[in-house]
Amino acid sequence: MDFQFSEEQQMIEDHAREFAQRVIAPGAAHRDETSTFDRQLLSQLAENGFLGMLVPEAYGGSAMGYTNYVLVNRQLATACASTAVITGVCNLTASAIDEFGSEELKTEILPEICSAKGQHAAAFCLSEPHCGSDAAALKATARREGDEYILNGTKQWITNGAMSGWYLVMARTAEGASGISAFMVPKGTPGLVIGKKEDKMGQRGSDTVQVILENCRVPSRFRVGDEGIGFRMAMTALDGGRIGIGALSLGVGTAALNEALVYLNEREAFGKPLSRLQALQNMVADMATELEAAWLLTLRAALMKDAGKSVTKEASMAKVFASEACAKAVDLSLQIHGGYGYVKEYPIERLYRDARITRIYEGTSEIQRVVIAREVLNR
Repeated sequence: MDFQFSEEQQMIEDHAREFAQRVIAPGAAHRDETSTFDRQLLSQLAENGFLGMLVPEAYGGSAMGYTNYVLVNRQLATACASTAVITGVCNLTASAIDEFGSEELKTEILPEICSAKGQHAAAFCLSEPHCGSDAAALKATARREGDEYILNGTKQWITNGAMSGWYLVMARTAEGASGISAFMVPKGTPGLVIGKKEDKMGQRGSDTVQVILENCRVPSRFRVGDEGIGFRMAMTALDGGRIGIGALSLGVGTAALNEALVYLNEREAFGKPLSRLQALQNMVADMATELEAAWLLTLRAALMKDAGKSVTKEASMAKVFASEACAKAVDLSLQIHGGYGYVKEYPIERLYRDARITRIYEGTSEIQRVVIAREVLNR
């Protein structure tokens, strides 16, 4: 395998790094402190092609593919995890529409998501208050009435829910996993209610809300694909989403390592720089090695996805390993900082909080291991 990126890929990553450090990083602490996100930044992400990386150019996307997607998302997350997850959910939603939606639906909706029309994002509505990991147990319903569907139910933990123009909603049209269908619901639709905004521990610049559907009527043309394919669509989309979270985790972990290196070179103890203390060198070695291994797993999954191969196992491996490598990196980096790592003055405090959710969303670490074991045992 050639581990060298092409000139185009290197240019894309370099551009993402420069944009992230110049535009995104300076506001990361403010977004965290105020739990807000500047909509102008959403427009800038769109202008750079970062909201439609997995969408063909014919529908307004930048058609970068998954390999470039992870290159970009890692750089965005190194600057600000909140910005990276907002970007990731837009790409997750858009990729599902592109793969399963009708030509009419793709033509109408994808350009709006990719361009952040009206400074709006996109939302992926699967989880419910009573079910997260057990997605097939969802209770939201979609009842056909003439040329419309009437949606009822409550969706939980919806990223971008307070600032989206389009909501991809999974709802039940029949019993069982094969009875789940998918619908696009535009902002402002009567019966679409944005509920409580969660006061989160980390990634606070990204809004997370309930989305409530109260006799919400949508035209049948807004159904994505045939009735009954919603669960398969969600699982397919999550394969790609988990690759993205692997990259996001790597970004946060890399930022934690960078902060540790700065501190180690600036601080002295026992008459010498901290960087010369072997116990702390061992921590750096562990962080660097595990992040590099996580990067290779994530990159392999992205390359396989670009090649059109099934990546269910590989995406779960990348997600679980990268998120846990990230958790170790932020923990060791905070330990290196000592008491200073425990106060908000130092970025590692925010990174520590931002990292925790990576082992939960897009499928918990426990669910990833279930998926991996199933794939290995059934091969």
